[in-house]
Amino acid sequence: MTLKVHHLRPAPGAHTKKTRVGRGEGSKGKTAGRGTKGSGARVQVSARFEGGQTPLFMRLPKLSGFTPRNKVVFQVVNLDKIASLFPDGGSINPDSLADAGAVRRGQPVKVLGTGELGGVQVQVHAHAFSSSAAEKIAAAGGSTTQI
Repeated sequence: MTLKVHHLRPAPGAHTKKTRVGRGEGSKGKTAGRGTKGSGARVQVSARFEGGQTPLFMRLPKLSGFTPRNKVVFQVVNLDKIASLFPDGGSINPDSLADAGAVRRGQPVKVLGTGELGGVQVQVHAHAFSSSAAEKIAAAGGSTTQI
């Protein structure tokens, strides 16, 4: 005969029957494992109850606000940084900015208008532009393209 899982049984004496407490003084009756007197003996007290001490949930500070799940966090680049990294101008995209060390790769890029281009013509491809940055790039003879 082959041994199968449904043939397995525990060894004799390995499992004892459950003790039913509180069923008369002849069989583990009386206090039934609850000790003597007090609220624990008389009623079920929740695990979070701290005996009248200020509860943990009241001692901790409340959370302030919330963080939206789909918030877009831009890597920002200012015009003065673009002017210093690309003095000859030309076409600039997020990959060229990442190669120059201005932003992290694989994240959306926003161009801000702090500083001046100094007459450098640039064609900037980015995910977002501030209005002042777009004006300054256009004034210098460049162009902006939103990806």
